[in-house]
Amino acid sequence: MNVILLEPVGNLGDLGDEVIVKSGFARNFLIPQGKAVRATQANRTVFEGKRTEIERVAGEKLEEARSRAVGLEGMALTIMVKAGEEGKLYGSVGTQDIADAIAAEGVVVERSEVRLPEGIIRAIGEYQVNVQLHSDVSVPVALAVVAE
Repeated sequence: MNVILLEPVGNLGDLGDEVIVKSGFARNFLIPQGKAVRATQANRTVFEGKRTEIERVAGEKLEEARSRAVGLEGMALTIMVKAGEEGKLYGSVGTQDIADAIAAEGVVVERSEVRLPEGIIRAIGEYQVNVQLHSDVSVPVALAVVAE
């Protein structure tokens, strides 16, 4: 299915690009999220007419993400959890726990913006977590998981 991207999408394209994606990805994610529209002649005409407005809104989102990133620069979090003697956690530390810890530091972050490259955390230790605020803005955050 051909779609026109209304904002940059990681590993897919930039604003205004016409790309071919699988039908399910377009119908279930891109179109409902407002990231793309079907590439019909009518939508191409509408997009070209509104291109400057769409680019302005995309620029504002990028600037807002960069300003939020300043608050995350150099942030080091510590999360205390219950753990066994061998360093294994009773439970796990996931994206919601990390988003809540960042919010406690005064920066608003959504759960969906926290990226755990190795999956959820199940052991005590120090980890590097990425916070992806925009497709072009990603900030590393140091995370220490310690036993109570």
